[in-house]
Amino acid sequence: MANEEVKNFIPRVKAEEEEEEEEEDLVDPATEIKEGCADSACFSLKGRLDDCNERVTSKNKTSETCFEEILDFYHCVDHCAASKIFQHVK
Repeated sequence: MANEEVKNFIPRVKAEEEEEEEEEDLVDPATEIKEGCADSACFSLKGRLDDCNERVTSKNKTSETCFEEILDFYHCVDHCAASKIFQHVK
């Protein structure tokens, strides 16, 4: 009898199964804009960077890096994308 009183005293809560909502993967517009700039306005610098990477990776021992090419390429992409990215800021 005491057991029944305890069962009646303690409220029972049943969790309802929530329907799982399909979540869309959020895509950063800056990524798409920068990729577009890399393929259009900065195409020649991307080519120079790719050529440098191929040259460096083809050698076993080299002190050459593509640091200058990377900086030039990223500077171009950032400059191209800056105004377009800020149009998406709310």
